[in-house]
Amino acid sequence: MTNLFLTLICCFTLLVNGKEYHVSKQGNDNNPGSKTAPFKTISKAATIALAGDIITVHEGTYRERVNPLNGGLNDQQRITYRAAQGEVVWIKGSEVINNWKRYKGDVWKVSIANSFFGDFNPYKEILKGDWLMDTYGRDHHLGEVYLNGEALYEINTLEQVLDLTSLKRASDQEGSKYKWYCSVNDTTTEIYAHFKGQNPNKALVEINVRPTVFFPKKTGVNYITVSGFYLAHAATQWAPPTAEQEGLIGPYWSKGWIIENNYIAYSKCSGISIGKDRKSGHNEWTNLKVKHGTQRERDVIFKALQQGWNKETVGSHIIRNNEITDCEQTGICGHLGGVFSKIYNNHIYNIHIRKQFFGYEIGGIKLHAAIDVEITSNVIHDNFRGIWLDWQAQGARVSKNLLFNHPLEDLFIEVNHGPLLVDNNILLSEISLLNVSQGTAFAHNIFGGSIKMRLAPDRFTPYHFAHATAVMGLMSILHGDDRYYNNIFASNNTHASPTIFTGTNAYNKHPLATDYWYKGKSPKDFAAHKLPVYIGSNVYYNLSKPFNREADALVKTGYNPELKLEESIGGYTLTINLSNDFNSTPKVWVNSALLGAAFQSEAAFENPNGTPMTISTDFYNTPWINASPVAGPLASFKPGLNTLNIPVTKKLP
Repeated sequence: MTNLFLTLICCFTLLVNGKEYHVSKQGNDNNPGSKTAPFKTISKAATIALAGDIITVHEGTYRERVNPLNGGLNDQQRITYRAAQGEVVWIKGSEVINNWKRYKGDVWKVSIANSFFGDFNPYKEILKGDWLMDTYGRDHHLGEVYLNGEALYEINTLEQVLDLTSLKRASDQEGSKYKWYCSVNDTTTEIYAHFKGQNPNKALVEINVRPTVFFPKKTGVNYITVSGFYLAHAATQWAPPTAEQEGLIGPYWSKGWIIENNYIAYSKCSGISIGKDRKSGHNEWTNLKVKHGTQRERDVIFKALQQGWNKETVGSHIIRNNEITDCEQTGICGHLGGVFSKIYNNHIYNIHIRKQFFGYEIGGIKLHAAIDVEITSNVIHDNFRGIWLDWQAQGARVSKNLLFNHPLEDLFIEVNHGPLLVDNNILLSEISLLNVSQGTAFAHNIFGGSIKMRLAPDRFTPYHFAHATAVMGLMSILHGDDRYYNNIFASNNTHASPTIFTGTNAYNKHPLATDYWYKGKSPKDFAAHKLPVYIGSNVYYNLSKPFNREADALVKTGYNPELKLEESIGGYTLTINLSNDFNSTPKVWVNSALLGAAFQSEAAFENPNGTPMTISTDFYNTPWINASPVAGPLASFKPGLNTLNIPVTKKLP
């Protein structure tokens, strides 16, 4: 009996822990993949790894597209791909090109046989898709040229590569001497490039070759972990919510991935995709030119439901501790496939800074249908836009993030019905919030910039049964049903605009709940009127103004809290000088009882598991010290000078 028991334990341990395969640049794919006889490519290991197995990759640069053939069985029996501890492992979708010939002056030319690219030539593929709104008069290829790790600028014509004074767009100024142009015929791809006076055959010149770097070719490859790599150079296609969404790395309509501790850079479009596959629709708005894109998006949602979109089949990913930079559409994107996921402790910056094309799907994080998604403790800055939650961010929580230096908004919430919770964030761009939603609760945030409001009365978008993908109904956005408690507003915005406000004065024309429920209004009235709002216990500095019926507000118009963010060793330091009467007005505990339920979905503000929620910790996860919490995101906030040190993830060696 004892021997049988031990045998069963050994079998179970083998099933759970599996085998460990090793990959080395000095290996051979005909080897068994052991530590002493490793494989040469990650792709070889990816064809044989089974649930419970670990693939350890050793130092070097691997130029391949990793296509995991198998997935894990559950969270305990996953397949793990990891960089060997203390070793720098690059996986690139590019190849080195070192047979350039001088064409004219500092412009060089290379001719490459099309067979070199196999069945995918990114210099033949054109950037295209729904919601790609402006390509500035020319085609853009999915290819890219890199000089010593830096991407050059693609230009319209060979003449423009030769003419160094030609600046067709402001964004070309930085790259006016760093241009490339390509021409493809039936047999050959020709690339011309200006290399800043360097000899490309002596420098490191790489070109995009593969559409992705770590991305399955089939759906349903579940429970994969990717940890500790440097991932770069993907010729990804534009990724709208109504098409197949490629990323440099991503689970491709699978469940339970963990993407952690990686450096992710230079995707033509998106860095990480937790988005949809092709089956539920692929650019029908662009390709068929019949229905509008918003109608196509509704179609996509219901097709996905018919095809099994639910918590059991897709989503529940973890994306943590990554550094994501220099992607031209998004750092993280997704539609439908990212439900129930957690995104935390990532550093996302320099997204869409080259601005060679434009569309309505650009941002540090751009998610559709972020149902019960948690976006927590990320540092997001210097992108075109910070976080954009579009359609169905029901049950989502945006908490303890630092966002700054975005030319558009730090946070854009569009056509969501709630409940959506935004708490303990520091939002410092000129526009902290663009609100085109309803049913959102804002608590303990610092709004260093202004609030922009925009109506969407003709945008009928879904709301869901609580904590589920099943659609409960469709409704347009009339604003309201929002809650603001214990926030600090410090806008200095002097722009005169009917849509931009310095504080909760954005809601001055909204009713209170008592204006409706006790005056005989029927539900029909809500289809034509602004929804009630719930606002109290906020602090207003600089030019910020309160809601005109707010209770317990501290209004210190003209007081400058000297809000300042500076880069420091290991991250950033924020200082704020709070007024002497900072604690003079009472604050409230923000919890499920206070917030109630969102009007449209009738779903409660609660935890993803359905239990009551209380905001009991601050930006650092420190419990509130006093019997009553303070305004803003720090439990230790007090009158006078306060300092927050905010670490960031930095991976680049």
